[in-house]
Amino acid sequence: MVKIAVIGAGVVGSLIARDACRYAADVHLFESRSDVGWGITKANSAIVHGGFHDAPDTVRASFCRSGNEAFTELCEQLDVPFERCGAYILAFNPEEEASLETLRTQGELSGVHDLSFHTCDEVLAREPNVNPSVSKGLWCPSVGITEPWALAIAATENANANGLTLHLSEAIIDIQRGNGASLIVQSAEGIYEVDVVINAAGLHADRISAMAGVSFPEITPRRGEYVLLDKRLEGQIHSVLFPAPDEMSKGILVLPTVDGGILLGPNAEDLGKDSKHRVDTTSDGLTAVIEGALRLVPGLDLSCRIKTFAGLRPETPDGDFVVGPTVVRGFYQAAGMRSPGLTAAPSIAAWLTNKIASDFNLSRRSDFVPNREGIPRTSELADDTLDKLIAADPRYGRVVCYCNQVTEGEIVEAIRRGARSLDAVKFRTRAGFGRCQGGSCTARILQLLARELQTSRQDIPLSEPESWIVSGEVRQ
Repeated sequence: MVKIAVIGAGVVGSLIARDACRYAADVHLFESRSDVGWGITKANSAIVHGGFHDAPDTVRASFCRSGNEAFTELCEQLDVPFERCGAYILAFNPEEEASLETLRTQGELSGVHDLSFHTCDEVLAREPNVNPSVSKGLWCPSVGITEPWALAIAATENANANGLTLHLSEAIIDIQRGNGASLIVQSAEGIYEVDVVINAAGLHADRISAMAGVSFPEITPRRGEYVLLDKRLEGQIHSVLFPAPDEMSKGILVLPTVDGGILLGPNAEDLGKDSKHRVDTTSDGLTAVIEGALRLVPGLDLSCRIKTFAGLRPETPDGDFVVGPTVVRGFYQAAGMRSPGLTAAPSIAAWLTNKIASDFNLSRRSDFVPNREGIPRTSELADDTLDKLIAADPRYGRVVCYCNQVTEGEIVEAIRRGARSLDAVKFRTRAGFGRCQGGSCTARILQLLARELQTSRQDIPLSEPESWIVSGEVRQ
């Protein structure tokens, strides 16, 4: 049986691994972090783009529109939140209006045929809190929002159910050519002889390519900083709001989140090639985010700030994706996944695994199961459904996270599915994502983790093994 190694368990790598499991192959997914989706995937704008921001002759554009179209069915299959809320690109002067004309033209050339211009009055009728100085808006109803980390987790769970072998906390340290056409993948945990390697290593894809002897442009990190506003502001913004883009980025946005909050950002700051760990926020960056957001929505209540954070995007010199086979047989790229990497991920996964199946004469499995049932969200259930769930398991009636109404039953189910840290629970259940940012529920979640894993609370990390939270008991 052909053995496939996917390197990197972000949303792109996880979806590739899932699609690879559609074929008669032995699929392995390697991730250097202790959970999936903890790199680029967990800190971005979470937007499913329409496909008009990228020039039609780019690889990005070729995968973006088809990826957007795949999201509805994909998120239904994997039980992941997804909402097509639409997007406005807002102009405030003639120069920005000309930029909107360019976006519409390149969108239509890329197959985006749902674009329309709206006047100031039409924009304000849909989004009354937008800056009334807006002169024109470009409307795209197919733009959506989701939770990228939830999609990566769900894709990996579904792939596991279809035979995937998942290797967490297992960084790849070398790739060599083996006997014949095989490749030897080495980690600190073991050596694996495989037929196919798929490089979905995000910020480190250039380093993985170098291991395999494949030339790849140097990846530099571009930092984007964000401000998250509490969901008590839910309903003030209904759509994703973009400014007219500049040469560096799509600009600082204001957008709703799928759980009712409002997200502001990101700015864009290129860092040095050795700064792929720099997810700290800065005073200047956050000031720029707030100023950019207030230009679009002047009345935002910034007293509702509950979190600031930063994420990194992998930038190549030409800013494009690198997808497909290389000069080394069996080594394939899914790299340079900056925006719209999330949107393009389903299309890239399908195209790349089809290409590998053709190259290696793989047959499709008849027993592949595409559906995955998510952890029940008690806060979103109808009363009668919740009553039945509590009757079957009383833990679903015990609230642990009051901000997001997350119950003990949800947290225990997350642990059963593989959560081994506070953040692993957080990204599976939203416990700790609310306005108190874990101030109220952290101690109880630690107790549940310790109880279910039969260990002590001082052995439960925040995320990675050394990120301890408590060092011992105050009193015995």
